[in-house]
Amino acid sequence: MGKIQSNRRRRSMMYRLYGAITVLIFFAVIVVNDLAGGDWGRLAGGFDNLVVFFNQSMWPPNWIIFDPVTYPVCNSRFEFMCSIGYSSMYETLQIAFASTIFGFMGAILLSPLAARNLRSNWIGVPVRILLSAIRSLPALIWAIIFVIVVGFGPFSGVLAMTLYTIGYLGKLQYETFEGMNSGPLEAGRAMGLSNFSITNNIVIPENSNHILSQLIFMFEYNVRHSTVIGIVGAGGVGFFINNYMKLMYYDRVFALLIMIFVVVIIIDFVSYIARSFVNEQGDVRRPSWLSVLMRMREKKASSKQAD
Repeated sequence: MGKIQSNRRRRSMMYRLYGAITVLIFFAVIVVNDLAGGDWGRLAGGFDNLVVFFNQSMWPPNWIIFDPVTYPVCNSRFEFMCSIGYSSMYETLQIAFASTIFGFMGAILLSPLAARNLRSNWIGVPVRILLSAIRSLPALIWAIIFVIVVGFGPFSGVLAMTLYTIGYLGKLQYETFEGMNSGPLEAGRAMGLSNFSITNNIVIPENSNHILSQLIFMFEYNVRHSTVIGIVGAGGVGFFINNYMKLMYYDRVFALLIMIFVVVIIIDFVSYIARSFVNEQGDVRRPSWLSVLMRMREKKASSKQAD
């Protein structure tokens, strides 16, 4: 009877979930139709125009971005490192790395103060408001502000991405802390541990895999957004993308986009390996058919013994 009731509950929850998703999709279509003014004819011929533009302006990609340049002076032994593609991507990675590390340090200090299961509302609510205020402005707006404050260059990009990382990563972290099991927290309080000891010795180790995944995700996010903030003069590959688009060198823009795509794929692969060092059982693995059959056999044997 217990299994039958649990199955019914699961089915009812699934029906509710599917119903909610259907309603949301319906309202989303209504919203899009309103934003489009009911004129879906705009899509007619749009794909053909894109194909023509791609074939005439972007294909094939112009790999001249990896040719060495004479200015600024480059003293590297390898000519490849003197190219616009390498130097701009290297600067983008520098911006993303520095801003991710400094942003993570700020977020890991503020997120325990914002978690409701770790601090009272007198402390948590102001910290949440602070993180929301930082996160409310996009990284591009922060980049414009810091370009005005400190001038053009990658330093303004680091400051902008660091501030946005604190707000974005802080939210992910305190939501992770709030979703953890309350058992270890209650045990720590029963032992008389301070809030700092609970955070340092219980909360962070218990959520280390989530924190690492969020850190790597944020680095990948900052790599992609560092290309955007370069448009306003905050350094990185975005600076050259903006210049090439103004000059209508779309084939070079496409080459830079391919380079960014390859770098993001490599970062994702590295994150896959890094998470395996934190998980006790390695990274996520698909169950094999043999393991599934063995589990079914064990369940049948246990049910026979119960009968």
